Amino acid sequence: MSGNGNAVLHEAVRDLLSREGNLYTSNLRAMVDVLAGDGPLTLPELLDRRGELAQSSAYRGLGVLIDAGAVRRIIHDSDHARYELDERLTGHHHHHLVCTACGVVVDVELPIAIEHVLDKSLDAIAQSEGFVLDGHDLDIRGRCLHCAHKAAGGVDEN
Repeated sequence: MSGNGNAVLHEAVRDLLSREGNLYTSNLRAMVDVLAGDGPLTLPELLDRRGELAQSSAYRGLGVLIDAGAVRRIIHDSDHARYELDERLTGHHHHHLVCTACGVVVDVELPIAIEHVLDKSLDAIAQSEGFVLDGHDLDIRGRCLHCAHKAAGGVDEN
């Protein structure tokens, strides 16, 4: 994000936190800065990028940011969840390809026509159950090219 974009982002996060009765500390700001450039990240990846953050502080901080609606936790089958800024803050609606072997998560955008069909279909399902659709998150699970190649007996180049 640009300098001005970061200022807008930080103001939005500050507002979300204040609604929950929380202050926007320098540690939280540092985590938001990292996630704004590099999400979705695991906690160890976040700590690697901001060495001054203590693991316990980062873990608590992520909980505070999640509770305020600023950060989204992506759960999958690997050892670590991944975290990213909520799309309401970034304005960037996307989905995830999740490798079930190594845990890598890749952001993907669907073509707008497919996104509209998906929204319409999900809205119909929600209405049939008496729900009002607010949005959707889609994690597509499979194996990344590297893991698929490895599983097929390919030679590991690393």
